[in-house]
Amino acid sequence: MTKAGNKGGNLRDKLDGNELDLSLSDLNEVPVKELAALPKATILDLSCNKLTTLPSDFCGLTHLVKLDLSKNKLQQLPADFGRLVNLQHLDLLNNRLVTLPVSFAQLKSLKWLDLKDNPLDPALAKVAGDCLDEKQCKQCANKVLQHMKAMQADQERERQRRLEVEREAEKKREAKQRAKEAQEREVRKREKAEEKERRRKEYDALKASKREPEKKTKKETNQASSGAGEEEVSVRPGGRDCPLH
Repeated sequence: MTKAGNKGGNLRDKLDGNELDLSLSDLNEVPVKELAALPKATILDLSCNKLTTLPSDFCGLTHLVKLDLSKNKLQQLPADFGRLVNLQHLDLLNNRLVTLPVSFAQLKSLKWLDLKDNPLDPALAKVAGDCLDEKQCKQCANKVLQHMKAMQADQERERQRRLEVEREAEKKREAKQRAKEAQEREVRKREKAEEKERRRKEYDALKASKREPEKKTKKETNQASSGAGEEEVSVRPGGRDCPLH
């Protein structure tokens, strides 16, 4: 695998004013760190290499104004490609791109775009049209930006819709949980009341069982006392002598 560090040599030596030409360098990786150290290189030519992907940190090269990535093997652009907000001229001719990242809509400075000779999605290909002259390439940039902005808006609406659905689902889950907790509290409250009633009845039964022997004893005592009194009354009349006058 060829890297710019060994085949491309010192990038600073290749810098001509604000232009850095790394075309035809047999690159299969982009020397991002070295490029980041050259903020003066606002025009970058990476055409005619073997690039299949761009690293995500490539999107940190926000100083780029003109970028040529034509005649590589790029299958997709990084998701945050839209961070290259100063980009005005972008050449993606003859790659393997099917779609563009939604963040492409953020390239508000883009004035020129070439997407020819890519296996683009039919809808995107129709929007892009040809780029056979300056006018068409400018139209391509404008139309594709508008298309990607519409896609971004659609995705944002869909994201908001999903969030709303998730919020509603969460509310229902919370309401269901609250109802469940309330039901559990009611069950615990009822069980507690039933337990208290059960204990009260046990206590009353225990007291009643203790009073029963006392009542029986008292009744027996009363009966005994009553019997003795009757006997005493019946004996006295017969056993007493009448007094002599």
